[in-house]
Amino acid sequence: MPASASPSATQAALDELLPRIRACTLCTPHLPLGPRPVLQAGSGARILIASQAPGRKVHATGVPFDDASGERLRDWLQLPRELFYDPARVAIAPMGFCYPGKGASGDAPPRPECAPTWRAPLLALLPRIALTVAVGQYAIAWHLPQLRGRPLGEVVRASIATPDAPVIALPHPSPRNNGWLKHNPWFEAEVLALVRARVAEALAPGAY
Repeated sequence: MPASASPSATQAALDELLPRIRACTLCTPHLPLGPRPVLQAGSGARILIASQAPGRKVHATGVPFDDASGERLRDWLQLPRELFYDPARVAIAPMGFCYPGKGASGDAPPRPECAPTWRAPLLALLPRIALTVAVGQYAIAWHLPQLRGRPLGEVVRASIATPDAPVIALPHPSPRNNGWLKHNPWFEAEVLALVRARVAEALAPGAY
């Protein structure tokens, strides 16, 4: 889709792409509960939440971040549910669209086939994204490759250091990260206010 495409043409192309993504069976042999791609997108979205992969509860409901991780993430971003789930303003695109099953510790990584197949065509149809929130190591590695391999705390600080940086990094909001949050109190004390300000700025009426 050319950069000069009209908003209606971009939305029409997205309306054609989303059913194809949701019907994807590429990873079926590797998915213990079968395929159920979960994502949210509208061509006018201003914020992209780039996450990891749906958990078991999200697989069951088909609603992104419909779990304890989502409650914490919405609090971090100060986004009420009605705004968080408005595809015209917030796109949610995990690195793997389907629940990958259990791993050695927590859920397995996102299936590696997903992002190379679908991510570029999807992001090309989200031309108004002003801020990408990369949640967890897999999204951070994709959207902030220059910071790959650095400790999570360094990555989070570096991503928020520039006021107009297009991508900010967050730890995964899963309860499994409670230990990291406890040992890094600066995140909630110092970083969340900056994150919330960036989110509010991206969604401000004058930014449209």
